[in-house]
Amino acid sequence: MTVGQELAKLTDLKFMHNHETIDLLLNIFEFGDGARRRLTSTFRYLIFEEVAKSDLDGIIFSACFDFGRDIEEERAEFEKWMALFDEVYVVELEASVEERLRRNKTANRLANKASKRDLEKSEQRLLLSTIKHRLNSEPGEGEKFFPNFWKINNENLSAEEVAKMIQERFGL
Repeated sequence: MTVGQELAKLTDLKFMHNHETIDLLLNIFEFGDGARRRLTSTFRYLIFEEVAKSDLDGIIFSACFDFGRDIEEERAEFEKWMALFDEVYVVELEASVEERLRRNKTANRLANKASKRDLEKSEQRLLLSTIKHRLNSEPGEGEKFFPNFWKINNENLSAEEVAKMIQERFGL
């Protein structure tokens, strides 16, 4: 999310992070509920569809992609979104679980993601996600699924540094 915010500052593109649709529904449906997942997917598609039809130059969106168990379902959803746009750039960010846990408690994340504010539950979900999902690609895997793909280990980089790297790499 933080890298997306910084990239938006550099490019003047609008930014939306995945929890803007997730957190909207958490007052009604639990995190693992199928209805929440379906509605989240529908809302995102409708938003992307409107962006694609608009005069906007595009959108920056942050999300998690599961390279594991349900990869075909996950891939189909992303392909549906990507088909709306002429050009899509996919950047995978990688950091250790320890670093992700540290970042999970930052003021910016807590201010922007309501579901992260219960730190105990948020940490449990993050740790469970490392068991249940494979959120980082194997070498060559990301390029196989996405055109214009780039993987960055941002463990020891600031969000500003990573955003600048992305801007330069893709000419944004």
